[in-house]
Amino acid sequence: MKRSLLLSIILLPLMASAHPGHGTTEGFTIIHYFTEWNHAIITWPVILLTIGLVIRARRTRNA
Repeated sequence: MKRSLLLSIILLPLMASAHPGHGTTEGFTIIHYFTEWNHAIITWPVILLTIGLVIRARRTRNA
């Protein structure tokens, strides 16, 4: 059991590697990460959370 789990973890990057043609934009551009849904569901919340935390930190520092 442990051996198969370890093998799965080691081979995960190989199994999850992207390929050309997934999406409508070029795969190695920043636009790809903002517009393709499978990347955007992570990218946008992280960006919005970061902006919110920066604004909150500035407000608490100035208060």
